[in-house]
Amino acid sequence: MNKKVEEFIRSTKQWRSEISKLREVMVSTELEEDFKWRLPCYTFRGSNVAIIQPFKTCLALMFFKGSLLKDPKGLLVDNGPNSQAGRRFEFHSVEDITKLSASIKSYIKEAIALEKAGLKVRFKKKPEPYPEELKVKFAKNPKLKAAFEALTPGRQRPYILHFSNAKQATTRLSRIEKCIPLILEGKGLHER
Repeated sequence: MNKKVEEFIRSTKQWRSEISKLREVMVSTELEEDFKWRLPCYTFRGSNVAIIQPFKTCLALMFFKGSLLKDPKGLLVDNGPNSQAGRRFEFHSVEDITKLSASIKSYIKEAIALEKAGLKVRFKKKPEPYPEELKVKFAKNPKLKAAFEALTPGRQRPYILHFSNAKQATTRLSRIEKCIPLILEGKGLHER
């Protein structure tokens, strides 16, 4: 068991009992416990398989390659319109986790089999268009453009979505300005 996960559970205010119960299920499998993105993460031979995600309305167990899982009972929830791979269980109580523990273990077995087989999610190649305000910033600041293009596609996309989701040009510009230091440091939107 990972000490950082233990610290995380002790320090969390919401979902503490549920996280502890879900952790019991996770460590009873072949997965290794790690702590990534400030959350309990479970890996197989170094590959990320699942992560525990506390939200305001639920506790989730998200499978990184969830779109490849069969999900015959329809237990997994899509992560949203901008996610192509992740799927998750959502829990509202310890009882939910207890009731679904056999299913959770079954999905973990399947996820491990996917890793052993080396299967990968095929992402749709539809790059997000850059907002005009970002293009203008790139024209004025070649260093910014070079730093942004040096980011992995997985780090670029959240920025583009964050900028583009603003309805007003002034808000898009403000968001871009706030993110410039992160981009120049080579960090993703949610990295600190």
